[in-house]
Amino acid sequence: MLTTGKERIVIIGGGFAGLNLIKSLDRNRCDVILVDRHNYHSFPPLFYQIASSGLDPGSINFPLRRELYRKLKKGNTGFSMGTALSVDPENKTVTTDRETISYDKLIIAIGTTNNFFNMPQLKEKVFTLKSTPQALRCRNEILDRLERASITESDEERRQLLSFVVVGGGPTGVEIAGAIGEMKRYVVKREYPSLKPSELSVTIIEGSQKILGAMSEISSHRAEKYLSDLMVTVKTGVVMTDYDGNTVTLDSGDKLQAGMVIWTAGVTGCPLEFIGHELKRGKGNRLIVDGMNKIKGLQDIYAVGDIAIMPGVDPKFPDGHPQLAQTAIQQAKLLARNLNNGKQEEFRYKDKGTMATVGRNRAVADIGGLHAGGFVAWILWMMVHLISILGMRNKITVLINWIWAYFSYQTSLRLLIFPEKFPSSAHMTDSCDTDPG
Repeated sequence: MLTTGKERIVIIGGGFAGLNLIKSLDRNRCDVILVDRHNYHSFPPLFYQIASSGLDPGSINFPLRRELYRKLKKGNTGFSMGTALSVDPENKTVTTDRETISYDKLIIAIGTTNNFFNMPQLKEKVFTLKSTPQALRCRNEILDRLERASITESDEERRQLLSFVVVGGGPTGVEIAGAIGEMKRYVVKREYPSLKPSELSVTIIEGSQKILGAMSEISSHRAEKYLSDLMVTVKTGVVMTDYDGNTVTLDSGDKLQAGMVIWTAGVTGCPLEFIGHELKRGKGNRLIVDGMNKIKGLQDIYAVGDIAIMPGVDPKFPDGHPQLAQTAIQQAKLLARNLNNGKQEEFRYKDKGTMATVGRNRAVADIGGLHAGGFVAWILWMMVHLISILGMRNKITVLINWIWAYFSYQTSLRLLIFPEKFPSSAHMTDSCDTDPG
C-alpha cells in the first residue's frame, strides 16, 4: 500500500471524473490511490459501436496502469482493482471486494448503472450498454441472431430472431438503433444474401413525446427523420411495462414482437453503503453534494460526475446538472483546484453543447444557439469523440476504422466470439451490474 506520509486521497472510479482528478491534483502535497472495478478506462459514448461491430474493445478502452505509471510518472500514485462495497466515514476506510483502504479524503466517482424502474425481472431478459462487457454481449447476440436467421426455414422464427426493440430515446438509444438500422440497410444484403432487409425490424420506444429529449426540437425532428431513412420505427409517448422474452407490452396495451430488447431507458447511481449513515439520495439514487461537490452530512468525502447531484446551487441548473462527460470533467477539475489551493469555489457548469449520431452522414448537434445536422454535425461528432479518446494509438485506430467503414461499408469486426464456460471464475464479472431495480 502506498505510504509516503502525505495526505492520502482515495478516488473510487477511473472514468472521466476520476482520471481528470488524478491529472489535476497537486502531487507535491498528496498521495493518490485510484480504485476501480476494471483495470482500464472506458469511453462510454462509443459502447454502441462495439455492440454494432463498428469498433473493437481495445479501441475505446485504455489501461489505467499505463496512464497512471507510464504517462503521469508520479511515484506517489497507486492503483487498486476492486469493486467498492462500503465506506466507513468514522474510521475513514473504504472496503472493496478484495481489501480495506484508509483515506484522509475520499472522492466518489463510481458513475451509474442500469435502472429498470421497479421491473427487476428485466435484468435477466434485456441487453444493456453501460460497460464494455455488456456491449460485447450485445454484439454477440446481434451477430448470433443474424447467423441463426440465415439458416432457418421458418418464416416466423426468422421474424422473431430479427426483431429488435430499443427502449429509451436518449443519445445511446438513438445511436444503437441507427447502427442496427445501418446493418439492416447496408450489411444484410451484402453479407447475408439469404435474408431480406425487410425481414429485420428495428423499433425504438421513448416514454416522452420526443427522442433526444435533452436536445432542441429541431435536432429531435432531424434525428427521427434520419432513423426513418434507416428503416427504424420510432414510437414516442409510450412506455414498456413488461417483456416476456418474445413480446414487449406497452402501457397503451399494444404488443410488439421483440426477439432482442436493448435497454437504454434510464440510469441509477451505483450502490455504495455508508456505514452508520443513512444518506438522503437525490433523483436517480445520486449522492447529494454542495457547490464544492462535498457530500452533505459527511466529512472529507466528495462525489463528482454522474453519481453526484447538485440541486439548488447553479441557477441555470436548479435540479442538478446533466449527466454528461463534460459535467464530470469540469467538476473534477474544479474540485482538484479547490483541494490544491484550499479554496471553496462553487461549481458552475459551462455548457459546450450536445450531439448525437444516427449513422453515416447523419448526426445532430446543439452548440449554443446553433443547431447543426447531417454531414456537418457528423464531422463535428467524429472530431469531438476522437479528441476525447485516450491514447494516440486508440485515436488512430478508431479513425482508420471509421474511414474504412465509410468507403467500403465493411468491417472485419463482425466476429462472433463466445467466452468459454469453464473453468468458471465468480470474481471475473462486471460486478457493478448489481442493479437495485
